Formats: sequence, structure tokens, C-alpha cells
Amino acid sequence: MLLEKISSTIDVIKNVQISDERKAVLKPLIDFIQGKVLANKTINLNFICTHNSRRSHLSQVWAQVAAHYFNVKNVYCYSGGTEATAMFPMAAKALELAGLKINNLSKGDNPVYSIKYAENEHPIIAFSKTYDSEFNPKSEFAAIMTCNNADVGCPFIPGAEKRIPVKYDDPKAFDNTPQQAEKYTERSNQIASEMLYVFSQIKL
Repeated sequence: MLLEKISSTIDVIKNVQISDERKAVLKPLIDFIQGKVLANKTINLNFICTHNSRRSHLSQVWAQVAAHYFNVKNVYCYSGGTEATAMFPMAAKALELAGLKINNLSKGDNPVYSIKYAENEHPIIAFSKTYDSEFNPKSEFAAIMTCNNADVGCPFIPGAEKRIPVKYDDPKAFDNTPQQAEKYTERSNQIASEMLYVFSQIKL
């Protein structure tokens, strides 16, 4: 069962209308997941962005939450970058405001977070890493490119069965401005609404 506050957040977000243009962008991801479900195979999704600091983490977390919400089994979501930096604190804060339980497991230049979305599910372990990190799958996964730089800079992802661009604007543009918190929440909600749409389309 999802944590209560996340359920309330989803009740609002799942009614957001997805444009036909974005539905077309999301269709290859839906098709990949549906194919795995029909074949009764594990679904590995690796969300990739340049620094693995904002959009890729938000996408990883919301995809895992959406899979749980729509009862799509055997879904394992990962994230990585073309380089490792750190998960930006405001990205974690946006998830916390949505109702996820965030615990900081370590300090330092690249802190490790535990992100809990359901009482009886294993928490998501979030920290910045490269897409080919030992923490991530080596084969039989979809590489979902969440930013322009990673999409252009990584035309080939070793081991990926499918490479799917699903790009989002970077909330980093609003860092250290009065709109920072608002824009991170806005991006988190957009990603949440689209991941919920994706998994709502899966026929079990």
C-alpha cells in the first residue's frame, strides 16, 4: 500500500491531461513495458540524464511509484548519468513534498538517499552514478533519455534493448531564484503525471 500522502498526490496528478504530442513521445515506453508484461519478463528501466542529479532521479522514482500504483509486477527502475555528480537536494525535497519518505543515509559530495513510497516495499536507493554503474543493469533494459545532452551525447547505450527519448526541461534553470521550489515541484508533478499515464496504459 502506498504511503497515504502519495495516494492523495496521485489522486490529483492522475487527472492531469497529457497532450497528444507527449502521448506520442511516451508510446515507445508503453510498448516496451507492455511487451515485457506479455512475455512475463522482468521490466528494467534505466532513466539517463547528463549528471544524474534531477530529472533522471525524479523519473526513476515516479516510474517505480506508478508501477506499484497500477499493480504492474517485476518493474525495477534505475537512473544514471553520463557523469556522476550528486542528487540535487531540491529534487529530493520535491519528492518529499509529494509524500515520499526521504532519509539521508550518508553525507559528503554525493549523498545517498533512501526513498520510501510504500510501507512494505523496499525503498529506492538514490545517489548520483553513471548509467553503466555496477548498481545498474548491464543488459535487457530500456534506456530512457530524460535530457537533450544525454540524448545527443549517448547515441548508443551498451546493453540496452531499447533507447527511448523522453525529455524534460531542466528545473536547474531556476536554481537560486524565488521560483526554485515551485519549478521543481512543477517538474516533479509533470514527470509523475506522465509515468502514471504510461503505466495506466499497460494491460495485465
